[in-house]
Amino acid sequence: MKALQFRRNLPRYAAARLAGGLVPGRGAAVGPLKLVDLEVPTAPGPDWVRVRPRLSGICGSDLATVDGRSARYFEPLVSFPFVPGHEVVGDLDDGSRVVLEPVLGCVSRNLHPTCRPCAQGNLGNCEHTAFGDLEPGIQTGSCHDTGGGWATAFTAHPSQLHPVPDHIDDEAAVMIEPTACGVHAALAAEIPEDSVVAVLGTGTLGLVTLAAIRAHASPRTVVATGRYPDQRRLAEEFGAEQVVKPAEIRRAIRRITGSRAIGAPSLGESSTEGVVDRLTGGADVVVDCVGSSASLTDALAIVRPRGRIVLVGMPAEVSLELTPLWHREITLVGAYTYGAETLPDGSKRRTFELAAELVADAGLGSLVTATYPLSRYVDALEHAAAAGRRGATKIVFDMRDEKERQK
Repeated sequence: MKALQFRRNLPRYAAARLAGGLVPGRGAAVGPLKLVDLEVPTAPGPDWVRVRPRLSGICGSDLATVDGRSARYFEPLVSFPFVPGHEVVGDLDDGSRVVLEPVLGCVSRNLHPTCRPCAQGNLGNCEHTAFGDLEPGIQTGSCHDTGGGWATAFTAHPSQLHPVPDHIDDEAAVMIEPTACGVHAALAAEIPEDSVVAVLGTGTLGLVTLAAIRAHASPRTVVATGRYPDQRRLAEEFGAEQVVKPAEIRRAIRRITGSRAIGAPSLGESSTEGVVDRLTGGADVVVDCVGSSASLTDALAIVRPRGRIVLVGMPAEVSLELTPLWHREITLVGAYTYGAETLPDGSKRRTFELAAELVADAGLGSLVTATYPLSRYVDALEHAAAAGRRGATKIVFDMRDEKERQK
């Protein structure tokens, strides 16, 4: 089978980090990721099945890996060499179409009894991602034993697979996994009615989170930041009443909430007029879909005292002033992947079920902007890294033609 394989190679990793720092996505051309011919991974257990991807998405965590920017936190949770790719719609050998829920929890690792998070349906919080019958890996796409979606085949445990209804096409189906992340974030935000919400970042993750907020909460006003014109346009389409550039978010929230600005002049300045360092009040909830030092600093500056910040975008090492977190008694919550959700009415649903409904209802398949064959992986990854600037959103690998060639 054809696969994009990421190997442990420190010189190439260093080259990718250097190249990716100069031009995002450029690490694909010089780093440890290569197109290779491999045997289909051996099923780790008797119940495991083969999945042949149709479409497989490229997400921000993939780009961080390719450009050598992944947090060292993940080193014990990955097994080399691995095939990336966790946003997948594909076919089983019986012809049925499925989407992958990539988290490798206790059940797929053949661990009994399961840990408490897995028993509660919160697979993303599994305590055993480095143990059991599989090599380490928090999900398919970072585990050597399973393979991943950037290939013409990989293996999966049946508990990871969800059937795709006929009315959802492939482009919509490949959006279910990232949309599940947005649904989980929107519900973790615990947004009060008649509240003001700020969503920082309107790439794929920010847009699906906006759609999920509108589907599962009733805020009075949602303000979003978009760096590029197409991002701002899509943010309005998916539910933001106001969309501003990142540098304008502090003034926008100040006006909407009636807060006062506190300035922070540079050394030697005698006036704070026109400077907005932080607000006296602010948004009830801030959802950070970027995960950078700058976005987290903005979040702390614009959230009200005893407000809530939800970190959705994957951070790495950040430099951050945490005094406002303490002084204003702000709640900072991480939102990683999905599992089981408790809805505002008290009912419980699987996140993937909610995501599939939202993808269909909100037309989120339209966010798939461009497709590439595996052979053009360098172009695909550079396109994904520059998606906002190039007017794109979700870039995916398309294995449908490649499968036909290999029949």
